[in-house]
Amino acid sequence: MRFKDRAVIVTGGSKGIGEGCSRVFCEEGGLVAILARGMKAGQDLARELNEKGPGKAIFVQCDVGQHEQILSAVELVVEQFGRLDCIINNAGVHPPAMSLEETSIEEMEELMRVNFLSTFAGAKYALPHLRKTKGTIINMSSMTAVLGQHHSTAYCSTKGAQVSFTKSLAIELGETGVRVNAILPSNIDTPLMRDWAESLPDPETALKRVSDLQVFKRMGTIEEMGRLALFLATDDSSFLTGQAIEAEGGASLDY
Repeated sequence: MRFKDRAVIVTGGSKGIGEGCSRVFCEEGGLVAILARGMKAGQDLARELNEKGPGKAIFVQCDVGQHEQILSAVELVVEQFGRLDCIINNAGVHPPAMSLEETSIEEMEELMRVNFLSTFAGAKYALPHLRKTKGTIINMSSMTAVLGQHHSTAYCSTKGAQVSFTKSLAIELGETGVRVNAILPSNIDTPLMRDWAESLPDPETALKRVSDLQVFKRMGTIEEMGRLALFLATDDSSFLTGQAIEAEGGASLDY
């Protein structure tokens, strides 16, 4: 019950790493707001979490590519729960493998809106409420922010922006007691990962290749990322801010 009666917003909270965060925080007694575009997946997960407890979950339909919807969602969550202790800016997309020349300016603008501007807006709109609780901001970036990825220049750029934002905002908010950290997962078994693999000529080989990159010869799980987010959202990490935690299963070792 490490998050009992405290409130968290998880953007993209119905699937993948966001789902893992929603599950872990609810298992620890949290008040979980699942923000996502897909109504059925969000409502189904909220219903399941409420049946299991001990925490409570609500679903708020939200397209993070529209910052006004993020503001409305934050205000609704605070009205429902009476407080906000953490926001996990997790929602994002990974486009198919494309070279720089194949990527249009319009595609880059849209990717930046969904992957980075949503993080900026989520932190901005949550901040007035987080100041009251001395809460935390957790930005879900990617190991590609520091390692790069073939034919993923646009995606890697948005993930790198999240890391820079995390470090700068941590300085800005240090004296307020609000902590800001980022998680940089490597290869996690998510729908997003499988969608990426399906964009390649041989999906099965691609999934095995990314699994073998970790020293454990497997991908990480969404629950493992959720438990790391929980650590960053509690006093167990009270002296950590501005950090980009590389949750990569040893993938960057023995490069």
